[in-house]
Amino acid sequence: MVKQMMVVPEEVRRSETIQLGSIAVNSYHRTLGEEISDGRLTAANALRIYRDMATIREFESMLDQIKKTGSYQGIAYDHKGPAHLSIGQEAAAVGQSFLLGVDDHVLGSHRSHGEFLAKGLSCIEKLDDRTLDTVMKGYLDGNTLRAIERDPSSTTEETAVDFLLYGLLAEIFGRAPGFNRGLGGSMHAFFLPFGVFPNNAIVGGSADIAVGCALHKRVQAAPGIAVANIGDASSGCGPVWEAMNFATMGQLWNLWPKGYNGGLPVVLCFINNFYGMGGQTKGETMGFERLACLGAGVNLHNLHAETIDGNNPLAVIDAFRRKMEIIAAGDGPVLLEVIAYRQSGHSPSDASAYRQREEIDLWRQIDPIAEFGRRLVESAAATEGELETCRTWATEKVTKACKLAVDLEISPRLEAGPIARFMFCHEEENVDELPDLRDSDVLKPLEENTRVQAIAKKSRSGRDARTGTRLAEGKAVSLRDALFEAIIRHFYADSRLIAYGEENRDWDGAFAVYRGMTEALPYHRLFNSPISEAAIVGTAVGYAMEGGRALIELMYCDFLGRAGDEIFNQLAKWQGMSGGEIKMPVVLRVSVGSKYGAQHSQDWTALCAHIPGLKVVFPATPYDAKGLMTSALRGNDPVIFFESQRVYGETEQFRDEVPVGDYTIPIGIPDVKRQGSDLTILTIGAMLYRAVAAAERLESEFGVSTEIIDARSLVPFDYSAVIESVKKTGRLLVTSDACERGSFLHTLASNAQQLAFDHLDGPVTVVGARNWITPCAELEDLFFPDEEWILDAIHTQLLPLGGYEPTTDRSGAYAMRCHREGL
Repeated sequence: MVKQMMVVPEEVRRSETIQLGSIAVNSYHRTLGEEISDGRLTAANALRIYRDMATIREFESMLDQIKKTGSYQGIAYDHKGPAHLSIGQEAAAVGQSFLLGVDDHVLGSHRSHGEFLAKGLSCIEKLDDRTLDTVMKGYLDGNTLRAIERDPSSTTEETAVDFLLYGLLAEIFGRAPGFNRGLGGSMHAFFLPFGVFPNNAIVGGSADIAVGCALHKRVQAAPGIAVANIGDASSGCGPVWEAMNFATMGQLWNLWPKGYNGGLPVVLCFINNFYGMGGQTKGETMGFERLACLGAGVNLHNLHAETIDGNNPLAVIDAFRRKMEIIAAGDGPVLLEVIAYRQSGHSPSDASAYRQREEIDLWRQIDPIAEFGRRLVESAAATEGELETCRTWATEKVTKACKLAVDLEISPRLEAGPIARFMFCHEEENVDELPDLRDSDVLKPLEENTRVQAIAKKSRSGRDARTGTRLAEGKAVSLRDALFEAIIRHFYADSRLIAYGEENRDWDGAFAVYRGMTEALPYHRLFNSPISEAAIVGTAVGYAMEGGRALIELMYCDFLGRAGDEIFNQLAKWQGMSGGEIKMPVVLRVSVGSKYGAQHSQDWTALCAHIPGLKVVFPATPYDAKGLMTSALRGNDPVIFFESQRVYGETEQFRDEVPVGDYTIPIGIPDVKRQGSDLTILTIGAMLYRAVAAAERLESEFGVSTEIIDARSLVPFDYSAVIESVKKTGRLLVTSDACERGSFLHTLASNAQQLAFDHLDGPVTVVGARNWITPCAELEDLFFPDEEWILDAIHTQLLPLGGYEPTTDRSGAYAMRCHREGL
């Protein structure tokens, strides 16, 4: 049923003045004594806050010394990687994590060692010894724990602190016992058992991922909140704005069913240190006076925006206490501007020439650790001796971690083999162990779905049983039908799966693949996203990190550029950077177009295939589309699923039928679509059908027997079938709709030529589209390859065809001119 939200002219045209309300700035004025007397804090809690701040300061100071002098406490080490330090921001980190538990998930920026440690120390304090022991023994098969047991501590809690400090430092130093096996390093470290989710080297990169984490918590009724720690400079990043908009979609209140509705449980926490590297945000690179004003007007609540004094951990605790109550009431999300000046440079090599020395000195005079220490003593919550004991303890703990982390015998690095294994998990879900559906997960039984009923009346074969003629889409299962079957059946089998993107609901998806799903699935499982490609992909990454499974759509392949970071730096990399600890079950559907011109008709398979960590699939037949989509949805690796608009209506011509039930096709295995003996054509996507037309002409007009192989997948790709075919034919042509220059065709051609060199009678020939912008529909015949282009290439470069007259110039002189002119 179409959503019932009328756009009434008299309502939207009436005159009014919108009042945006007020935003509080540094409103916390309570003393430590008042907090203790009111029972909101104990003296022991306050001293622990100081201890955690001192520990973070010592950890960051250790890294600073190692980077600048190559030594800390007499421990020599040459650290070649980055170290973006948060000296001066300790109160913000510790205050934030004070109330957070394991189920509350914190995501950070490239400057997040302090946030990592604060969250970990907070969880250690809250968890019992048995739980801590289980976590340490189970993580990485106990490798991290075994390293610190070389110098054991007396209690489980002390051991857990050693475990936390060492696991992070070993990760920063690229060692195998590090929390991510040394593959994440300084800027990407995380530890899921304590709710420390990935830190991110991309400015603002955690914003949409955190919103995706919150989306999972809402859809799957999981406890806790998500916190995105992002810098003030990230306020200039498009994906951050997309994340804010996604988290406040009106449908969350207006259309989502009861129990799932309301704002997402996420805090967008801008740690404002006033600089993005050397650019000063306030007054130079941004227009705001107070960053919290960015929340004004984003939703009815102005995102409950507030500016907090991050120099005072009690102010941060107070803010999180109040904002978590708002989120618990379903009125999130929340924007916090936490003022936390970094006394250190952007990195140890930064001389801070872009700011005045007087400014740094002013902030050092109100150093958060010294300031909070004075409050402790003045309120009689601690003595100077106790503060000194905390600082000594911190130095001892950090020194111990450093000694272990620099020792190559205790902390070795990974070899090449294990690193390669973490690029993909190649796992497939056991269909007998998928989560059961809840009553709220579907709207009706699958057999009552009108699309399912309509498909049931169609032929499963694409050819008439009596005449053998091709059946049209109205009479036989088409490629879009096959995709629908794979997707809808998975929705009815796995409660973790959600689908969203551009025009997924009501419109039925841009090319009618989702027709029939609106009547089957509630809003929290199928919804229209904003036209925010970065947020679509980024939230799917977060949703998958939390254990969900996301099927997302960007409509046109050309729109991949709007989500470039999220696809190439986030979706593709977290499995590898996590050392296999994170799975990324996200399927991203994009269509390769025609008829729509330069910005809607490009084939960008090469871009995706070039980035390590992405599986890339491109089926061209209904049978393959259903089997590959089923494999993609059951798998735990990220898949970019290309679909050609040219073939959505194609019915099955190469198999007896498209089976009714579920089946899988292994990703990476090409398929021989036509047997032949004189020539092999390897196709990607819709060119399969033009290659078949060319093969029929080759046979009927020139007596050439052509074998056709459909790649079906680009990454991974098993060359076995191609090599076996070339052994038989001695000739290979590869073709697709992509612009020829830099296309994946050249990777296929190069690899095949190396692997089958002894069996080839000539070089592998490539036929792709022209290196132009895609012209309008009326001129497409000049741009996209067709059967004549294939015949021209065969005649000119592989096998002269008697009496054939080429329609295009494929001479060396013409090719040289094109290369010279960038064409």
